Amino acid sequence: MTGFAESRRVATVALVVRNYGEAISWYVGRLGFVLTEDVDLGGGKRWVTVAPANGQGARLLLAEAADEVQGNAIGNQTGGRVFLFLETDDFARDHATMLEKGVEFREEPRVEPYGTVAVFADLHGNLWDLIEPKR
Repeated sequence: MTGFAESRRVATVALVVRNYGEAISWYVGRLGFVLTEDVDLGGGKRWVTVAPANGQGARLLLAEAADEVQGNAIGNQTGGRVFLFLETDDFARDHATMLEKGVEFREEPRVEPYGTVAVFADLHGNLWDLIEPKR
């Protein structure tokens, strides 16, 4: 026993964005995510979450920058490293669809020991991996 509950998971990851509407449009329109929540918290703040359409994996909390410090983190939340990993069961299909929808890939697809992968940038420049893991 570790003292922790046996059933825990990372459910939501905050992502600092410039504008709620712009971010919702990009994640829904280009990545095929669904808007799962959009709750007005008052004072210009909202609880906005998006997630892959199949409901698997963590949700993204789209957090509009509230000040200069947060604004400076937009697009560089991990210091230029890949930030998030979008797993797929069909790399070729999703890669082609994302290209068609205007997603900017930073490299050609490659095969690694862990799967087929290519790095892409979100609307603010955060780096993601599209990956089909080896099964």
